[in-house]
Amino acid sequence: MSGRDELSAGYAECARLTRAYGTTYYWGAALLPARQRRHVYAVYALCRLADDIVDADGATTGDVAATTSALAAFRAGFDRALAGDPPDATLAAIAHTVHETGIATECFDRFFGAMEMDLTVTGYRTWEDLLGYMEGSAAVIGEMMLPVLEPLTPEATAPARALGFAFQLTNFLRDVGEDLDRGRVYVPADDLERFGADPWRRRVDPAWREVMAFEIARNRELYAQARTGLAMLPPASARCVGTALTLYSGILERIEARDYDVFSGRARVPTWRKAVTAATSLVAGAAKVA
Repeated sequence: MSGRDELSAGYAECARLTRAYGTTYYWGAALLPARQRRHVYAVYALCRLADDIVDADGATTGDVAATTSALAAFRAGFDRALAGDPPDATLAAIAHTVHETGIATECFDRFFGAMEMDLTVTGYRTWEDLLGYMEGSAAVIGEMMLPVLEPLTPEATAPARALGFAFQLTNFLRDVGEDLDRGRVYVPADDLERFGADPWRRRVDPAWREVMAFEIARNRELYAQARTGLAMLPPASARCVGTALTLYSGILERIEARDYDVFSGRARVPTWRKAVTAATSLVAGAAKVA
């Protein structure tokens, strides 16, 4: 396989992973030119592949040593790809994106550090403690995406980080039940104790509703901070990020509509709504140009 064919195959796999597991990213990226779109897919694919290792069945409740070894092997393969010796086409495409867009390689040290924390840390005492973890699991992903989006000013970094935090917190609130199955709780213990809530009961009682309402309000503040960055992006990038922000923040409304029940199933924004939101944003952008 030639280098060009390998990259083509690798980017195709990144796109497949994004469409299969990160539909919000997929529909948001659809609003970007093709040269940027594939880079969004590549960043998402790297995060997805690493996350799949630490979130696999039994990864942290069974043979943690095996999970640690698998994550280290994946990191080693990524480092080889960055050095010009990719072990597979997907990592070849991811490394190509890193080099072509100029993503700072130190971002990946923070990212993999957070993935390693998931193997040994099962809860966080304070919001500040959780933010420390999210620095590498969330804020840094906003930093990775920013060079792909070609911001108009360096001031776009803070809103990009806020969006990373916002997306991650939404995931935590949506996935409480699934994370319990992995032995993890991402709602700060101080907040749980303040409201007298206990996720391990897996019951939607008044205390649980109160703590979830509190966390959702905090989440919406992060989305508001992130929204200030839209004006700092070129039009296509702003439509991409704005669409993703609208769709992902919509999960919070779904959680509320389920009466904060995040134990019996996952709150989702339907695929048709994602497609309609993306199409509406695209049409609005075309109207402005016309």
